[in-house]
Amino acid sequence: MELPIVANSSTKLFNLLLRIAALVSTLTAAIIMATSHETVSFFTIQFEAKYSDVPSFKYFVANNILAGLYSFGALFIPQEGLVGKVLIALDVVFTMLLTSSLSASLAIAEVGKRGNSRAGWLPICKQVPNYCERSGGALAAGFISVFIFMLTMVFSAYSTLIIINHDRPLAHKISEKTDAITDK
Repeated sequence: MELPIVANSSTKLFNLLLRIAALVSTLTAAIIMATSHETVSFFTIQFEAKYSDVPSFKYFVANNILAGLYSFGALFIPQEGLVGKVLIALDVVFTMLLTSSLSASLAIAEVGKRGNSRAGWLPICKQVPNYCERSGGALAAGFISVFIFMLTMVFSAYSTLIIINHDRPLAHKISEKTDAITDK
């Protein structure tokens, strides 16, 4: 039983939509995080919280911008052949980068929200609630980005592998493998 060739217009359209969604979600996460800041005054002391004060938030913004630029570039690259295989590898790399930056930022956000009594770190979200809410929104958009990148990675791998396997009839592939085994 032969499967139908998957590389049709609906497959290409779905791949295009996934890549556009990845572009939008990564850039949205980066913009929300990059614009999160709040200044609070306590008597004569001013306290400013901004994303650039936290290295993991800067890592989050940088990875989301890079992933967004990659998604934009991937919109114009054909998915077939060797280039399709390279895109699969790059999808894996960017999914891993987004996941690592999200997890690092979530760890810092947790400390900012709850503090750490053993380390003596006090929570800051009660003092700068708008900053924490905005950062939380960026992290939620980051979750969506990771999910979309995972879908894109799986879908492009599946569709590329199906296209590769349909270049020749299945019976021909099986006979080649059995001939190679018997020749040894």
